[in-house]
Amino acid sequence: MRSFKGIFLLIITNVLIFFTLAITGTILIEVVLPNFGIDLRGTVAAQDFAWAMVFGFGGAFISLFMSKFLAKRGMRMQQITSPSTPKEKVVYNTVAELAQREGIKMPEVWVYWDDVPNAFATGPTRNNAMVAVSSGLAMNLTDDELKAVVAHEVGHISNGDMMATTLLQGLMNTFVYFLARMISRPLMERNYWLGFAVYMALQFMLSILAMIPICWFSRRREFRADAFAADAVGAASMASALQKIEALSQRTLATEHREEGMSEDALATMKIHGQSSGFAHLFSTHPPTEARIAALKNRK
Repeated sequence: MRSFKGIFLLIITNVLIFFTLAITGTILIEVVLPNFGIDLRGTVAAQDFAWAMVFGFGGAFISLFMSKFLAKRGMRMQQITSPSTPKEKVVYNTVAELAQREGIKMPEVWVYWDDVPNAFATGPTRNNAMVAVSSGLAMNLTDDELKAVVAHEVGHISNGDMMATTLLQGLMNTFVYFLARMISRPLMERNYWLGFAVYMALQFMLSILAMIPICWFSRRREFRADAFAADAVGAASMASALQKIEALSQRTLATEHREEGMSEDALATMKIHGQSSGFAHLFSTHPPTEARIAALKNRK
């Protein structure tokens, strides 16, 4: 039932984003810009690019500003404001100490119930963010390893990774919408439905290509967050945490697939962590664990 609620919320959110951007774009192009002497209404290419920017950057930024809300609604979470258990104190105190050190507002601290060891940080700005850890992470890591993972997430906040990713996503979206529109426009003028089909196909293909630089940047930011954690709590703790998370995740995945009747050979092709080589590596948001550990060990 909860999954249906999440899907429904996602659909409603995307519909609202679409109508918001459509209204915003119309007002911008038809009213605001002409008042400043910028009239795009008679220029097809310029108007298409303006619309592409509205939907490209607008969608990315709305998603960013809604990220905390969607995370809280999409998972069974509980906020930690007065930590009571030893693990809660480790997470909360680590976030508080690093936030003070970095001169940023204390992020919200949340825990969510999931056996898979994981953590994430999200939020629109460095001073309006949240850090969330799974129950599986807190229960299976030592205090030093848990501190390292939490420090890694605070590193994402301190480095401004969410905003930087949003800007890159907005730029890629803009070019996807614009190029798809410009290429399909001549077809639309002769046969609207054929042109529209080509437009949608181009959007799909160009969106896949746009993921390559976005994923590359995501892998780079993971290395930077690891370095932040190493500086904060020590490289050994971060490396140990990565090794344990990898082992626990693979064990959980193997158990799930054995229960589903899948062979170990099938499992070998379904890794959930970063790929080290091949075409799949281009679309991996996280570097391979061994590469991250090697980078930590090579730190001076």
